[in-house]
Amino acid sequence: MTNFRTAICALALIAAGSAITGCTGKKSNADTTATAEVVNPLPIKLGDPFLLHAADGRYYMYGTSLSDGFEAFVSDDLASWESIGQVYKGAQPDQWNESCFWAPEVYERDGKYYMFFSANDRNNPNNEEENFKIGVAVADSPAGPFTDLYNRPVFEPEFPVIDANVLFDAPDGKSYIYFSRCCYKHPVESEIADSVRKAGLYDQVEESWIYGAELKPDFSGIVGEPVCLLAPPTKLSDVQAEWESRSVTAGEAPRRWTEGSYIFPHNGKYYMMYSANAYFGGNYAVGYATSDNPMGPFVKSPSNPVLSENASRGGEVVGTGHNMVLTLPSGEMYTVYHGRIASAPDDRVVFIDPVKIDADGILTVEGPTTGPQTIAY
Repeated sequence: MTNFRTAICALALIAAGSAITGCTGKKSNADTTATAEVVNPLPIKLGDPFLLHAADGRYYMYGTSLSDGFEAFVSDDLASWESIGQVYKGAQPDQWNESCFWAPEVYERDGKYYMFFSANDRNNPNNEEENFKIGVAVADSPAGPFTDLYNRPVFEPEFPVIDANVLFDAPDGKSYIYFSRCCYKHPVESEIADSVRKAGLYDQVEESWIYGAELKPDFSGIVGEPVCLLAPPTKLSDVQAEWESRSVTAGEAPRRWTEGSYIFPHNGKYYMMYSANAYFGGNYAVGYATSDNPMGPFVKSPSNPVLSENASRGGEVVGTGHNMVLTLPSGEMYTVYHGRIASAPDDRVVFIDPVKIDADGILTVEGPTTGPQTIAY
């Protein structure tokens, strides 16, 4: 089969500018809420973006772009952005990680900043093509420099894992880590796999699944065994089957992805957003599931996908995915994600769009949008 590790690593490296500006913000008449005119896509070339509103009041953007670690960008108003350069450097001879630095998420805890990320583990006795693990680094500032908290992966799963996301301060007093088991060497039988085999597309279909586990308070490992929380549908009659299988049925790849999870509580429920389909293709899209508990069971929304390409509907955006959600000081919720402009599909660029949850708990994303929008921050 195709060497996906080589292909994925090559596709993940995105160039970024060093000085980035846009329309600046201003205070409202009441001088209580600031507003800014933000233009989508933001002038930042990143995959897997994560936005932190830090204690210093500034906004820090992290993401996938460098071959040996992570860079960051900072803004006071979500409109004008400045590069602060590389904030974590990996792939050094004495480090556990060596390549494919993906999907950093940074959390502020007790005056420290912790970056969870995925990378290929240098320890690879079986010479696996995909050997991804989760790491954690720490810094005194959101601008870094971040250094490894432990010079090893957080835990040692039996399969490659990516896309760490952490939920802190659950009602039970515990913290939880979520991640995606990679498709690598994970063929799954289903009606969808059977249908593409009969159509002569692929002999088998590999899948990635989202897992969760309790995280130890010192981030040194997990408690117990990981639990599978989300996976692609197995039956053609499942309402999720068509959209979550588009990369397979379109002939993009013999894989069905469930990745890029982001969990947050809202009105007594837990919302887990996730991405499906090949991140390098135009069908990459976002759905969500809900649960009464941080470890499930999760039920996918029948309105999925809630964020997907609009090029087929007269727009210019494709490949929307790997999102996170942030509630701004104004109380408004926004999702930050990457997408591609159809006329320049090689570049992943960052978008920010409103998220709404109605009285019935139904989540919608008002996007993808291009052009200016006024954001109260």
